[in-house]
Amino acid sequence: MAELKIDALVFDVLGTLVDEPAGLRTGIRALGPSAGLSPGPSAVPSVGPSAVPSVGPSAVPSLDAPGTERLLLLWQRHIEREQRRILDGDRPYLPSDALDREAARIVAEAAGVEDSAAVQELAGAARRLPPWPDTVAGLARLAGRFPLIGLSNASRTALLELNAHAGLRWHQALSAEDARAYKPDPAVYRLAVTVAGRPPERLLMVAAHAWDLRGAQALGLRTAYVARPVGDPPAPSDRFDLYAEDLADLARQLELPRGV
Repeated sequence: MAELKIDALVFDVLGTLVDEPAGLRTGIRALGPSAGLSPGPSAVPSVGPSAVPSVGPSAVPSLDAPGTERLLLLWQRHIEREQRRILDGDRPYLPSDALDREAARIVAEAAGVEDSAAVQELAGAARRLPPWPDTVAGLARLAGRFPLIGLSNASRTALLELNAHAGLRWHQALSAEDARAYKPDPAVYRLAVTVAGRPPERLLMVAAHAWDLRGAQALGLRTAYVARPVGDPPAPSDRFDLYAEDLADLARQLELPRGV
């Protein structure tokens, strides 16, 4: 580890420190009473690798596990597609709050929900995401040695609520909204470099998404992949500096004693 000289850690948030799908599932299930739905046999097929969600009135899913997963996939695909359109210049920049509201309306419509209050509550589920079991203790341990910087695609307001709900503690939390872009746009990673006041190679980007680490790597940051059930695993061609099972493993690799 002598060759890895790090002055600060930069953390992705969504998926890396909080379980985003779990929080969204909770919000989707809460739509049930508004739609008059209850758990039961799904009216639609289960989600598969090639499944394309239908939003027509004849395909309203029940909110059992397959129905919830189908609506979750609908949400995720909308966010991914619209962020990509913004990155490609096909759509003006909008913060994550606006995209979450769009996704909530689409999901609610697919579930047969028209109540605006229920849609608003669903959009807020994107800010109420549970931390992974090792997150809070892991951040506390790492903060004893390094400055910690959160770097998220979540908007400023969403990031504030995410941090409060999940109990995340930072020395600095940065939103991609400040760059009016989304990761992996280099402008987002430059936010962390500027705030840290250190060369990129002295910062360690920590994420559960290989695409995120590639973006940071392109700007010169060092990289650490942390395995999560919902992450984007590395490809055989990826060469990251560290590979960790969780934050405790990351701390061990950074040679932090358990009491630090």
